[in-house]
Amino acid sequence: MEKHAETQYPVNDLLRRRWSPRAFAARPVEREKLLSLLEAARWAPSSNNEQPWVFLVATADNPEGFQRMLSSLVDANVAWAQHAPVLMLSVARRNFERSGKPNRHAFYDVGQAATNLSIEATALGLAVHQMAGIHPDKAREVFGIPDDCDAVTALAIGYPGDPGLLPEELRKRELAPRTRKPLESFVFDGRWGEASPLLSKKS
Repeated sequence: MEKHAETQYPVNDLLRRRWSPRAFAARPVEREKLLSLLEAARWAPSSNNEQPWVFLVATADNPEGFQRMLSSLVDANVAWAQHAPVLMLSVARRNFERSGKPNRHAFYDVGQAATNLSIEATALGLAVHQMAGIHPDKAREVFGIPDDCDAVTALAIGYPGDPGLLPEELRKRELAPRTRKPLESFVFDGRWGEASPLLSKKS
């Protein structure tokens, strides 16, 4: 199943095709493809090239590690994410390694790495669903995450599956059209809330 974005203006096809399903096929993800996803994350931009990200990885063929990862998710996400063949947890280092000073861009940079990973996944025929619904304290305990690091999001990764296997409410969400706010709602000019003239048909 694919759900291409209906964009206001042309964008790269990978961006149109990327979306976040909850239905995943039981098919395992090849090791080479997983390494390509992580390599894509590795080359994301970051403040001062700090690269403040860590990715914890669990695959369904290692049941013990997979269950530990599931224990870090809220119940609503466990319900569907347990069927994905790969789960990851993104973690941010809050301080610069060189100076020890706070890095207020760390979460932003982890997000950029996750975006790179997601776009690479789309190019390889895979799908990624990122989840804010995690238990950060549980993740810290289970994985021994250091005090100066924070779990940011979980990621379910795999080949898209059959939405018909989802519970009814999730199936409706899976099949619903994709939507986004219009550019006018967040692209402003010299004053907050005033849409940029760039968006005017007259400009």
